[in-house]
Amino acid sequence: MKIMTVFGTRPEGIKMAPIIKELEKREGIESVICITAQHRQMLDPVLNIFNIKPDYDLNIFKPGQTLTEITTRALEGLEEVITKENPDVLLVQGDTTTVFAGALAAFYQKVKIGHVEAGLRSGNLYSPYPEEANRRLAGLLANFHFAPTERNRQNLLKEDYPDEKIFITGNTVIDALKYVIKEDYIFDIDLLNNLDYENKRVILITSHRSENIGKPMENIFTAIKDIMEKYEDVELVFPMHLNPKVREIANKVLTNNDRIHLIEPLDYAPMANLMAKAHLIVTDSGGLQEEGPTFGKPVLVVREETERPEGIEAGTAKLVGTKYENVFNELNLLLSNESEYNKMANAVNPYGDGKASERIVDILVNSGK
Repeated sequence: MKIMTVFGTRPEGIKMAPIIKELEKREGIESVICITAQHRQMLDPVLNIFNIKPDYDLNIFKPGQTLTEITTRALEGLEEVITKENPDVLLVQGDTTTVFAGALAAFYQKVKIGHVEAGLRSGNLYSPYPEEANRRLAGLLANFHFAPTERNRQNLLKEDYPDEKIFITGNTVIDALKYVIKEDYIFDIDLLNNLDYENKRVILITSHRSENIGKPMENIFTAIKDIMEKYEDVELVFPMHLNPKVREIANKVLTNNDRIHLIEPLDYAPMANLMAKAHLIVTDSGGLQEEGPTFGKPVLVVREETERPEGIEAGTAKLVGTKYENVFNELNLLLSNESEYNKMANAVNPYGDGKASERIVDILVNSGK
């Protein structure tokens, strides 16, 4: 059985890596790896961490690329690879433009499609943009829907997908963490090694969503800065996204405090180990909503809606929006009220047990029998 994995960004690479490792273990499976390199700079370190060597690298990244350019370059490159390899199944993961292009390219060649992390829905086609549309479009073409949770399965059933094509697996991001977390982890950045994680409360923030750029992001950063002035035992670490607009807002707002640390983006392993050491997380990222609870870290989600409501319902995460007063008040609550903090920190992670990759490969193997 020949199974091709296609991915192009850092989050896809992280979540696809455990599946690739599982495919490599199995007899009777030929694994073919094709990357689009939609995000070149942030994807390559993930390949190194997991020792993944792609069979095909389309290398489509160009500075300032548009969604149309990503889609067309990926489609053209994938057509050639799929025609040559003729896989039994092509796997895509998540909701990037590579995912949509990968599913469409496979559909054009009448190759079966497996959609990993299927069934996530925010309910707003333009938020997150373009991810909500990408995952819905990929779902329309998929033959296997690997849903992380029961909620994801229900979303697909409501859209009339056949139940026998939907499989609840857990999320492979939990599988990936076991490869990189170390108790005695040493960071390449001295600052992170020298932070006093025992006596200081370290807040980890990430923010990059296009819909937050502008006033929403200014609100978030201003609230965090004001919290820093209220609590002297708090340190802030912000690995800034490469987007120059994000950096401009961060450098304008998050200033004049030596406990605020604006650093370059972190590779996956140091980011995961920093999450494990942090006190709490503020993020508009999808992946961190899933990873934070694994470490028992409260996650404040600075978005107006989320396609990951399971964490909200379980109490591991809280959707706080982007208004100044909401972000300030929720941070203030967690920093001032130990019982509220513990309630979130001790909630059960709804995203799985770290065996999602095994389940996905088992399903694919059994489908070919």
